[in-house]
Amino acid sequence: MPVVHVNVWEGFGEERTKTLIRNITRVFEDLGIPRQAVEVLVHEIPKSHWGIGGEPASEKFPEKQK
Repeated sequence: MPVVHVNVWEGFGEERTKTLIRNITRVFEDLGIPRQAVEVLVHEIPKSHWGIGGEPASEKFPEKQK
C-alpha cells in the first residue's frame, strides 16, 4: 500500500489539492495498484518555514501586492 506525502506551500487550495490527489492516485493505478490501496497526504507548509537556497521562501518569493 503506497503512502505518498506531498509538501506544498500554505494556501495551495482545496480544488488544486483534490486534483493533485486524483492524479497521483491515477499514476499508481497505471502501475497496477488498486486505487483503494493508495493514500495521499498533502501537507501545507508556511512559506516562512520552507527554506530555499539558505533563505525562507517567504523572503525569496514575497507575495505580490494587489
